[in-house]
Amino acid sequence: MEIQERTLEFGVKILKFSDKLPKTQSGMVLVKQLVRAGTSIGANLEEADGASSKKDFINKVTISRKEARETRYWLRLIMRAELLHNQTNVEELDKLVNESYELMKILSSIINKAKDKK
Repeated sequence: MEIQERTLEFGVKILKFSDKLPKTQSGMVLVKQLVRAGTSIGANLEEADGASSKKDFINKVTISRKEARETRYWLRLIMRAELLHNQTNVEELDKLVNESYELMKILSSIINKAKDKK
């Protein structure tokens, strides 16, 4: 699966997962942060695809990687705070944490390859 499609699918999963979080005050804050960061990964990658220069491309992919890292943080915070009590949702959360980490690694590789090209 190409990276644009993978980040799009990740964004969809984040949107669906966010609906499973508690509707408490803290839950709603986390939903907002998680949705913003989790959907920005793919959006910034799409912008990178239309970059006007190599520097612009690297910058957009770097922002995408930062958003993946932030998303991972919010997911780990949800995990650590034990906001989910349904085992299926906990397993889904674990998969999202792992996917955010994988996306970070892929995006780092893209950045490094772009920097290496002369």
